[in-house]
Amino acid sequence: MTILVRYSPATLTTEQYDEVLRRLEEAGIFPDAAMDLHVSYGEEGNLRVSEIWDSAEQMQAFGERLMPILADVGIEMAAEPEVIEIRNHVKRASAG
Repeated sequence: MTILVRYSPATLTTEQYDEVLRRLEEAGIFPDAAMDLHVSYGEEGNLRVSEIWDSAEQMQAFGERLMPILADVGIEMAAEPEVIEIRNHVKRASAG
């Protein structure tokens, strides 16, 4: 079942976000093949992240590798990620 996951860090700066992505990419685990979409949005110091995953199990497996990196960068979650079942997911066709 495809899911939408919304993460709510207590605080998240652009510098922290960029560092986490750098470490994930350096480890060769980002982007994960089971992750269809990753978006970051919000204001500096209060960024949020949402992702679309093929399944909750795949997201959880990725989370086990992600959480130590978040802790090392000093990112704490304000709450557990919100996981929502997706009923429909439409993508625009790629140009060309």
